Amino acid sequence: MKPANIVRGVAFVLAGLMMLPAAAQEGRGDVVYVPTPQISVDTMLQMAKIGPKDFLIDLGSGDGRIVITAASKFGASGFGVDLDTYLLKLANQNAKKAGVTDKVRFVEENLFETDLSRATVISTYLLPEMNLKLRPKLMSLKPGTRIVTHDYHLGEWDPDEQRELIVPEKKVGEPGISYVFSYVVPARVPGKWQSLVNIGGRETPLEFNLIQEFQEVDGKVEIRDRSADLRGRIMGENIRMVAGGRNGVARHEFSGRIDGDTIKGTLVVGEGAARQQTAWVARLTQRGELKRASDELPEEK
Repeated sequence: MKPANIVRGVAFVLAGLMMLPAAAQEGRGDVVYVPTPQISVDTMLQMAKIGPKDFLIDLGSGDGRIVITAASKFGASGFGVDLDTYLLKLANQNAKKAGVTDKVRFVEENLFETDLSRATVISTYLLPEMNLKLRPKLMSLKPGTRIVTHDYHLGEWDPDEQRELIVPEKKVGEPGISYVFSYVVPARVPGKWQSLVNIGGRETPLEFNLIQEFQEVDGKVEIRDRSADLRGRIMGENIRMVAGGRNGVARHEFSGRIDGDTIKGTLVVGEGAARQQTAWVARLTQRGELKRASDELPEEK
């Protein structure tokens, strides 16, 4: 999922930063400002499926172009945070010129301390280490929150969608190319779950032991007296898992909506003409922890 040339992009961006004009390096923050090309801004917002009901928070907002575009083109509202007072002044001036000051604002704040709870969409253009530092906070957001990043992904958290754009005017990172990555914050399901389903007129208990790493799920399900490996994926509050299909266990396809300690949806058993569909409800009996990614940064003390 992760392009190999993204790694090269780190070297490109470090070299590129040395060539930036002095004005672009002003500020008191940890982040050197590099503007996102407008075509990349438009693509980020399109991939996030942003609209009038959304609230966007841009972390490291620079001249404000992402938030302003979200408001002027898509009708969204939101704010940007930055530590560069020159850029904050410029962003607020740009918002006034665009006529969207009723929808957006820009504030001086450390992006790691920003309250993200109101956001339905988060956007960033940050270097890899900063993305990794920010990742636990992003994973803790409300399921269904969309995240879009420019050029640098979120490490081992695979994007749900990614695009490569030809951008001739782009000089920093990998010159001439922009990468855009989009994510949907997944609900949390690790732990033990139980179900009672009706398959062919027979009540059948199911017991799940689920392991979750970002949006990927695996584990086992006990079906009557048999155990089957299970694999699945979460998109926001929606989950789909498949188990069985070999070793004498019929194929089981689970799909449902996660609501706290309950999953409600459907179960399809078997394949072809033998397929049977029934209601499926699972309830959490023992909560587990998310699997720790190998690239997780150590916790700060």
